[in-house]
Amino acid sequence: MPAKMTKFGVADDVQELVEIELSNARGMRVRVINYGAIVTSILAPDRTGRAGEVTLGLDRPADYLAGNPPYYGAVCGRYANRTAGGKFVLDGVEYRLAVNNGPNHLHGGRRGFDKRVWTVIDPPGTDGNCVGLQYVSPDGEEGYPGTLTVTVHYTLTEDNALELEYEATTDRATPVNLTNHTYLNLGGPGTKDVWGHEFAIRAPYYLPTDEGLIPTGEIKAVQGTPLDFLKPRLLGAARGALPTGYDHCMVLDAARGTEWAVRVRLPSNGRVMEMFTTEPGVQLYSGYFLDGMVGRGGAKHGRYEGFCLEAQHYPDSANRPAFPSAILRPGQAYCQKTAYRFSVE
Repeated sequence: MPAKMTKFGVADDVQELVEIELSNARGMRVRVINYGAIVTSILAPDRTGRAGEVTLGLDRPADYLAGNPPYYGAVCGRYANRTAGGKFVLDGVEYRLAVNNGPNHLHGGRRGFDKRVWTVIDPPGTDGNCVGLQYVSPDGEEGYPGTLTVTVHYTLTEDNALELEYEATTDRATPVNLTNHTYLNLGGPGTKDVWGHEFAIRAPYYLPTDEGLIPTGEIKAVQGTPLDFLKPRLLGAARGALPTGYDHCMVLDAARGTEWAVRVRLPSNGRVMEMFTTEPGVQLYSGYFLDGMVGRGGAKHGRYEGFCLEAQHYPDSANRPAFPSAILRPGQAYCQKTAYRFSVE
């Protein structure tokens, strides 16, 4: 099916803003804008075959320019998640980043990739199933060294998978950690919390954090904790043990190979979503910081109304030598493949 690309404005008087709708023959549709490379909508079928909205978001593409504190649907970078104290040392040099989350750096700073206009480098063709976006982050932006060129391709497959493929190169050593921050609720609009979703996560370990949600450096087993989803169980089964819900980096089992990393099922309507990723971790976030922001259709999104599954390197890796390195150097390429496949049962 042909894609639709619609203009909706201009940023900084020169940068054209567009929304792209991808579709497939099975009736699934995905909308993306080139501001923040934001996924604004995913329509996926339920067990009756009716496609419905499964994301949280805003009414119009232009609404995202006025402010998007929850990072609805956005690509976060240059370094997603938190960096302690907004600083790190690389090759003997200390770099200070923008501090925008208490004393820490979060999701790329005050104006990260989620608040930048991306260039459409691969317009969707007549099959309507793919679009490529690119952003060039200059040396020193938000405190990071090196000019970083980032591309992300969104592909909607005929088996109802939204595939995200990221690539990045740099001219100086720099930390890189890219993710997508789409909020999902398989119950669709009007479902006020996510506790009834059944989760299975192939993650035998997780990263404990301090009160600022910075990893302590430990890697702990999930067994016997509220983070044990090695066997499927409801997300809300242990919520009483977590006063602020889930906001934890799950350490994925590398032995899973090409199998899904996370499987989510909503028994009430039969929707299933399987997440695949090449990343070593996924941040499980149950939406505690949603604070009543007015979203799509005038609805207020409260705590726990949507969940995020953010494929990524471990938070604060630049300050944790024991964690897998997230440093990209000239001549290397950052590559990530993540997919969200929707089905019913």
